[in-house]
Amino acid sequence: MARNNAIVVLNELIKTSVDGEQGFQQAAKIAHDPRLISVFQECARKCHVATNELQAKVTALGGRPAGGGSMTGASHRAWIAAKTRVADSDLSVLKEVERGEDYARSAYSKALNASLPADIREMVQQQAAGATRNHARIRDLRNTFRARARAH
Repeated sequence: MARNNAIVVLNELIKTSVDGEQGFQQAAKIAHDPRLISVFQECARKCHVATNELQAKVTALGGRPAGGGSMTGASHRAWIAAKTRVADSDLSVLKEVERGEDYARSAYSKALNASLPADIREMVQQQAAGATRNHARIRDLRNTFRARARAH
């Protein structure tokens, strides 16, 4: 039973990681500032690596890894696109990316509250720390861009 629970938890994190990768890719396409584009592309790559790690662990457990993101993630990406078309600012993109990272941190927190084997828990903790770093980085950039907007 513990194996099946771990597979379910990991598959939810796969969806979250795919959502993150796709969200960062979309943000990179919408953003104007070259620094932001680079940060978003780097974060998308990290989400891709996390997805691969999670999928490999599900396969090793004898499960079938989730292949795509969630409906929530798809809705969020549509919202980012719509909102940034109206606002057309990097600050708007950062705010929406930060919301996505809030969701990722919540998903990892939920996963860490589940009963997981030690090796899986360790991997999830490492990925959760990465999500926390991404969130802090995006938050700091948002604060920087907000201060710039106020100064103008």
